[in-house]
Amino acid sequence: MIRFEARHNTVYDYGEPVTLAHHLAHLKPRDSSRQRLLRHELRVIPEPSTWNERHDAFDNPIVQFAVEEPHQKLIVESLIEIEIVGEPAPDPASAPAWDALRARLDAAGPETLDAFAFLQDSTLIGVDREFAEYAAEDFPPGRPVIEALLAFNTRINTEFTFDPQATTVTTPPSEVLSVKRGVCQDFAHLMIACLRSLGLPARYVSGYLRTTPPPGRPRLVGSDQSHAWVAVWIGPDRWLELDPTNDCIPGLDHIILACGRDYDDVAPLRGIIIGGGSHRLQVGVDVVPLKNDAPSKV
Repeated sequence: MIRFEARHNTVYDYGEPVTLAHHLAHLKPRDSSRQRLLRHELRVIPEPSTWNERHDAFDNPIVQFAVEEPHQKLIVESLIEIEIVGEPAPDPASAPAWDALRARLDAAGPETLDAFAFLQDSTLIGVDREFAEYAAEDFPPGRPVIEALLAFNTRINTEFTFDPQATTVTTPPSEVLSVKRGVCQDFAHLMIACLRSLGLPARYVSGYLRTTPPPGRPRLVGSDQSHAWVAVWIGPDRWLELDPTNDCIPGLDHIILACGRDYDDVAPLRGIIIGGGSHRLQVGVDVVPLKNDAPSKV
């Protein structure tokens, strides 16, 4: 178990005054079997005129707020304190073969209803034969689903290059598959596209990753960034998390913010504004352990 404090600061500098702004924030972490939120504070400057806290369709905590006074700078500061609990490695024998699991979904029993929202096309991810063909190597008939997923996680990590300059937030998975370059969001979207194309429900997970500096070098403030990975349905009320960027099962260094069908569902901060002209965006994430627990490796 380890306890973290995480700060996520977002600053918009506008070229012209914004006269009205409505924003939606996915910045309050959701509780899960491996994490427990202890404290969350969200500060917005200028002070919002309206503020509404609720849960979205995927049970993520969200905040909707509006700023109705003219402003040329918007600052959103999120502070969390959270406890992460380690979980044992999954036993491949505890889940069925991937094609047997898919057949169970085809039967559409009540125990599978929570998975269907993550089986269909979404805003940024479409089901396509090319994705199923790419994944097929790791999913021969009868292979245990956990074993197949771990192999596929490793293959994406091995065959794709992390390159922040290769893609943008709207790059489709088909292009990522072609260039074999991208960032964590791209690899998560690609993995989800492939799994859904095989008939396996998969959801997008946004969060934070505490990075560990090389030996002898100090940890850099702000070096931790927003991260993305995948959760795959492996049976009733069971989801297996996978991080293809780091070829691991998320553990003590992964903090979950929200889960959705793709990035469009769970962007940390989005909004609609009147005015503003051009703008400059600065985002910084800082994740600090609150006691001397040894970090897990990624």
